[in-house]
Amino acid sequence: MSLQEGQIIGEESLQPDLRSAQEEEMDRTSRIPIPGWLRIVWQNRKARFGLVLLGVFVFAAIFAPWLAPYDPRDNDFLPFQTPNSDHWLGTTQAGQDIFSQLIWGARASIIVGILAGALATVIGLVIGLVAGYVGGFVDETLSFFINLALVVPTLPLMVVLAAYSPVRGLTTVIIVIGITGWAWGARVKRAQMITLKERDYITASIFAGDSMPRIVFREIMPNMTSLVVAGYIGAATAAIGAEAGLAFLGVGDPLTISWGTMLQWANNSGALLTGQWAWIVPPGLCLALLITALTFINFGVDAISNPHLREE
Repeated sequence: MSLQEGQIIGEESLQPDLRSAQEEEMDRTSRIPIPGWLRIVWQNRKARFGLVLLGVFVFAAIFAPWLAPYDPRDNDFLPFQTPNSDHWLGTTQAGQDIFSQLIWGARASIIVGILAGALATVIGLVIGLVAGYVGGFVDETLSFFINLALVVPTLPLMVVLAAYSPVRGLTTVIIVIGITGWAWGARVKRAQMITLKERDYITASIFAGDSMPRIVFREIMPNMTSLVVAGYIGAATAAIGAEAGLAFLGVGDPLTISWGTMLQWANNSGALLTGQWAWIVPPGLCLALLITALTFINFGVDAISNPHLREE
């Protein structure tokens, strides 16, 4: 064998290794980086089920105008129809398609859950952090209001505020739910703040002359992320149930189509007495499934801060 032939054979033997290395490098660079917290949540089977189920409702809420076969307020159909090929869940007493209302109802519940849960979380977070960090007279004053808000019955308070509000609408419902649902989150975050501010690294930051906002948002908040997220999910879950309760009692927004208003209309029309189960069961079942989805997602959020709860 000549020297030139040996070099050619050696180069050919190295080409597969070079190609495989290049392919591995391309695969590695083409992968989409997944955040560690999302990987932990997705590995939890309960949280994975909750995310998929929540995704279905979010998809229905976003694409409701295209998914609903009819306008939910269109009353050109015969009233009190039983489920059929044209109206899968029948029609209401006003001749409106129930299935279309069911799809549109997801939008109201999710909007209320997102916004009212965020409002309650922000109020509770600010009050809890200030009370726990400052201490002294400020802590005693804020703790008094926290305990006062905890002992006041929430549902009657929401009913009174929503009923006597001069403006009726979904925005009013969101504000009422938000300002009545912050107390429990504030108490939990206050207790966590009192625990964290005694840590050595916080003491070092205080002696270094760091300002209060920097200590709170740069040193303490990263260690409370999972607690804040879990509190937000809990507040959103409670807000969805509260909106349905207010709508069912007739103090919600009568112009908004939601699962709560569907149940109210079904109850006022005697759907239970006439056996129109397709008008009663679907909105109640959707409410239960949406709340279940958020509850299951919380299992994955808990696994972020507690390694013992993580699933391989």
